[in-house]
Amino acid sequence: MGDAPSPELVATPIRNYFFLLLLTLAAVFLHSYHPYVEDAEIYVPAIKHALDPALYPHDAHLFTGQTRFSAFPVVIAALVRLSHLSLDWVLLLVHTGSIYLLLLGAWRISRLCFSREFASWCGVILLACLLTLPVAGTALYIVDEYLTPRALATFAVLWALAGWLERKPARSAIWLAFAFVFHPLMAAFGVCYLAVLLAQNVFIRWRRGTAGSAFAALVLPVTSNAYREAAGTRSYLFLTRWEWYEWLGAIGPLILLGWFSWVARRRKLEVLARLSQAATIFGALFFLAGFLVSLVPRLFFLAEFQPLRSLHLVYILLILFGGGLLAEFVLQHGAKRWLLLLLFLPLSAGMFYAQRALFPSTPHVEWPGAATRNPWVESFLWIRENTPRDAWFALDPRYMELPGEDEHGFRAIAERSRMADWIKDPGAVTIAPRLAEEWWRQVQALHGWTSFQAADFQRLRRDFGVSWVVVGTRQRDGLICPYQNSELAVCRLE
Repeated sequence: MGDAPSPELVATPIRNYFFLLLLTLAAVFLHSYHPYVEDAEIYVPAIKHALDPALYPHDAHLFTGQTRFSAFPVVIAALVRLSHLSLDWVLLLVHTGSIYLLLLGAWRISRLCFSREFASWCGVILLACLLTLPVAGTALYIVDEYLTPRALATFAVLWALAGWLERKPARSAIWLAFAFVFHPLMAAFGVCYLAVLLAQNVFIRWRRGTAGSAFAALVLPVTSNAYREAAGTRSYLFLTRWEWYEWLGAIGPLILLGWFSWVARRRKLEVLARLSQAATIFGALFFLAGFLVSLVPRLFFLAEFQPLRSLHLVYILLILFGGGLLAEFVLQHGAKRWLLLLLFLPLSAGMFYAQRALFPSTPHVEWPGAATRNPWVESFLWIRENTPRDAWFALDPRYMELPGEDEHGFRAIAERSRMADWIKDPGAVTIAPRLAEEWWRQVQALHGWTSFQAADFQRLRRDFGVSWVVVGTRQRDGLICPYQNSELAVCRLE
């Protein structure tokens, strides 16, 4: 455990909580908000299915296979029912609340690491500036631009760590249990990090032992070609598929954290030194695990446990500690504090620019109920209001990557079933291998979509029961299309 907090840290002024609220709101505006993009195509349909089980009669298993280990859909659905608010507002409020609690947890840790209050705040402010920083090659951000169960688990892990440092192990255990309820993988990383703090030697022996591999060989199914195809779409699972700069993004933080530990010991910041050293060991062990999974065929299925995503916690600690140490160095040289704060402005501008580049055809903040000019979103909204709830759609399996689509999810917005895609559904397959054959059959049937004509769409109707398609306006010949905009047509198959 860490040292007991000093008495002046126990009573927290209300102004600190108010400042964290302002910092949270600034972070939401800086990093954007898009409730139905990227992985929201997995989580939001699961919530809507929990609210109304009649939705998604043809494909619910494709996203519930990935969310079945999390209480997230059920809890958010319960909040919608209890609050009598729309799902749009609940998603925004919980997303904002999760960022606030993340920053509050980071501040609780930071104030135990640094002797100067300004230094502890600088670490938190730097974290707020970098919430959408990509985590090496893991396909993760610190916090996504939408609500995810990972965000809830992350703040809980930080609160668990803070409780441990404050010598309140019961509270720490409660927060870890909370994290497990929402995101078992992120919670497991938190447990492992605490295990490094508590018993590094035990943790190292466990990682080097053979029992884990033997157990995996007994319980994991034989790898199928379809599963390998699905896993192959997830390059972040395998270090051998990372670019050189992604390797640097994994190794560099470990080197920096080791240096932070050395600097902290020289400055007699013992809590910071221990946390930094533990983060270095923790990250190195999981990096080694990811390397072995990438190279050893027998360990292929262990990619399902995504060891490289441990870097998510490493990055949070790196940013938090780095910001605090930067302030310590500045204070040592007597520089004005506002000069240090000015350093955060170009970082914030860069993060804002990156978000606009990621979603150029979408408002920076998608407020609940606000009108949209994105033709893809317009089409999905028309589908939700004008097609039968049991409609079965087909569209380009790579539609989320197309220019102007901005990675908006069809299921999340349209609330209708669709055939499997090549972008998000493979993630469910890597977690639920039993879905591999069905996923592969569907995406193969959609191969060559951009060249499809009326006869190809009728084949989908005959072989799969598809009743509607979303196509480019140049593909609508021979189809009955009750809706069309500048880019797309929604057509009924008869």
